[in-house]
Amino acid sequence: MTNLTVPGLLTFTISIVVFFLGAGINNMIPQLKRWNIPQAVTGGLLASVATLLAYRLFDVSISFELGARDMLLLYFFTGLGLNARLSDLLAGGRTLAILLGVTLVYLVIQNIIAIGSVRLLNLPEGLAVFLGSASLMGGHGTTIAWAPVVAERFNLNNALEVGMAVATLGLVLASLVGGPVAGRLIARYKLSGPVEDAPVIGLPDQSGQQGDDLNHVSLLRTILVLNAAILIGLGVWELVDELGIRMPSFVVCLLVAIVLTNTVPRLLPRLQWPTRTRSLSLLSDLSLNIFLSMSLMSMQLWTLGGLGPALVLVLVFQTLATVIYIVFVVFPAMGRTYNAAVISAGFTGVALGATPTAIANMTAVTKTHGAAPIAFIILPLVSAFFLDLANVVAISFMIR
Repeated sequence: MTNLTVPGLLTFTISIVVFFLGAGINNMIPQLKRWNIPQAVTGGLLASVATLLAYRLFDVSISFELGARDMLLLYFFTGLGLNARLSDLLAGGRTLAILLGVTLVYLVIQNIIAIGSVRLLNLPEGLAVFLGSASLMGGHGTTIAWAPVVAERFNLNNALEVGMAVATLGLVLASLVGGPVAGRLIARYKLSGPVEDAPVIGLPDQSGQQGDDLNHVSLLRTILVLNAAILIGLGVWELVDELGIRMPSFVVCLLVAIVLTNTVPRLLPRLQWPTRTRSLSLLSDLSLNIFLSMSLMSMQLWTLGGLGPALVLVLVFQTLATVIYIVFVVFPAMGRTYNAAVISAGFTGVALGATPTAIANMTAVTKTHGAAPIAFIILPLVSAFFLDLANVVAISFMIR
């Protein structure tokens, strides 16, 4: 076996090539674009299949250095925060509360499905943790954090491998399901976004030059504000961590950016602030797409080979349950509006994948059908902050 590690700069470069590969395939296959499959997902999945073939055919294990990926995540979520106007937050308060409620209910349902599936298929009891919210709603980070505890509690030597495999498959399923579900809801209820508003992330697929503020000065100004917000956010994150409050650094940067964007322009009205500018949309889109390309192309699919049909069957159950819950609970609870359809696209990422996957699904929808700024603010707060806290309680209960 030959182990090949791709260095950081080359990884970053390959991820850009992977994105363009996905964009080209989406253009050649209209169904992918119609189903709102992100370009980075298409290219990333193909790249991961290529590394799988290298492993199977040539006995070469390829891994990537992913240091740049964490920074891209900070840029992306800080950009979301800089776009969050207080008026939008106030308007979305009720929506946030409803979304939080339906998400917490589904967390319980997802774990019930996991426990029932493990008993039905006669799988080891401890696997229920990683077939439920720990790996699916929690993702790779939660899986890594809880794997040693689960392994010791249930004497499962392969707890980490199973959890990572489930989290990886969930990420793929969320990427493939979210866009088509939202597209079907939009078509069925004849919904559309406001035509006068540009997407919060990225530029419209058929963007014109109206009020174009996109130039090297605006980009540098936006990067400067992003960097300042990230530096402040990381400082606050360290203080919060010292107090024993555990939350991801990107959530703190998101919250800090929200505070800054609703105070600094009021205190310094002559300062040019990047909220809702094309430059911020472009940088957010770039960060998200390269992050997603890196995440998907670095999946080591050969580690899934030992899962067995039983575990795959459970993931099919979970995916079907997610789609049914979205159609009959999430979408109606959100009001059957265009924003509800966009949130429905993101909910697949919340339930099966990760917050960036949820945002990528919503971005693909809004580029085609119009802006939905409230969705991009409330969903990350639910999935990356409140849900993490609830998941800790749920996992602790399951491993008792």
